Amino acid sequence: MNILLTGGTGLIGRALCQLWLADGHRLWVWSRTPQRVAALCGAEVQGVGSLQQLDAVALDAVVNLAGAPIADRPWTKSRKALLWDSRVRLTEQLVEWLGRREQKPALLISGSAVGWYGDGGEHRLTEADQPVSTDFASQLCNAWEERAMEATVLGMRVVLVRTGLVLARDGGFLLRLLPPFRLGLGGRIGDGRQWMPWIHIEDQIALIDFLLRQPAASGPYNACAPAPVRNVEFTRSLGRCLHRPTVLPVPAAVLKPLLGELAGLLLGGQHALPQRVEAEGFRFRFNDLDSALADLLTPP
Repeated sequence: MNILLTGGTGLIGRALCQLWLADGHRLWVWSRTPQRVAALCGAEVQGVGSLQQLDAVALDAVVNLAGAPIADRPWTKSRKALLWDSRVRLTEQLVEWLGRREQKPALLISGSAVGWYGDGGEHRLTEADQPVSTDFASQLCNAWEERAMEATVLGMRVVLVRTGLVLARDGGFLLRLLPPFRLGLGGRIGDGRQWMPWIHIEDQIALIDFLLRQPAASGPYNACAPAPVRNVEFTRSLGRCLHRPTVLPVPAAVLKPLLGELAGLLLGGQHALPQRVEAEGFRFRFNDLDSALADLLTPP
């Protein structure tokens, strides 16, 4: 296949490039720094700074994963604008360009997040459910998905991947947690009852590849392991894996003035379940958190 990726130099994008290069696909990555793409994604991956460079390339699929990190810093007005532009505006540009092309790819796989549902509390959330609350993260994901779904008007099939917390050795959520936990300074966040829908990076990559190869796949899919855990369970599991105590909680009263609106993302969660992808035949390699963390944190 000829595949265009946005967000290809990110954690998930780099891993997809490795897999798809090995499978013989031809890959292009749309990037603000196209000169760095080959070094980050593989020597055979071509970086492009403008979509117009691909006007004459017959594409089979587009995989849209671009987006600035959502939990790296407080949601100031300017930060919210960046988060919106890097997801919603970029997807608008992408779909507008696809609309101008004479040859249309058959498939658009577009990123999203389980944050689409908002803070779900105790609700068990499948793809058949609607948002439970409308915080900023939910509004952002809703707008992101709406822009991607506009590609259906072009005759394209659109798949929406609502990703949970991706666990990986070399980036993402887990890497930020390791320093304090390794020092024995880890603990639950707030009361620890909020659900954490997680997924091992290998399953995330395999799931996207599975959807790429399913000719009937369309609409939303929850990309998270079948066994979400509460924050307190996640905390204990990570402590056990690192052989460190986890007795220093981060109170909600500390987070809220420190992080503002972003604190809601950490104190809330989603009991999200991957109902659709499992029903269509995908099998997770890592179903429980202990085995996932052991795989990622045990030295090779």
